[in-house]
Amino acid sequence: MAIRYQCDRCGKRLEPDDPNRFVVKIEVFAAADHITITQEDLKRDHRREIARLLEQLDKMDPDEIEDQTYRSLRFDLCRECHRAYLRDPIGSE
Repeated sequence: MAIRYQCDRCGKRLEPDDPNRFVVKIEVFAAADHITITQEDLKRDHRREIARLLEQLDKMDPDEIEDQTYRSLRFDLCRECHRAYLRDPIGSE
């Protein structure tokens, strides 16, 4: 069975070897600024804190957890939608 491609923005059918088919890959992840560790941090009961966090995670939806840390997205675009994406990649228009 052959893979069928279509523009994820407008729905236009795309051929696998079409030079007018573009791929957009987006990574979204939590920003990790410089972390400062204090003496109070070192004195905390980390085992209890980890157990509490694991209990919280156990009650959460796996997709929600992933959305808070990392998500990778991939889209196929036709030439017209590719141009529109490059003009306004975050949809601010």
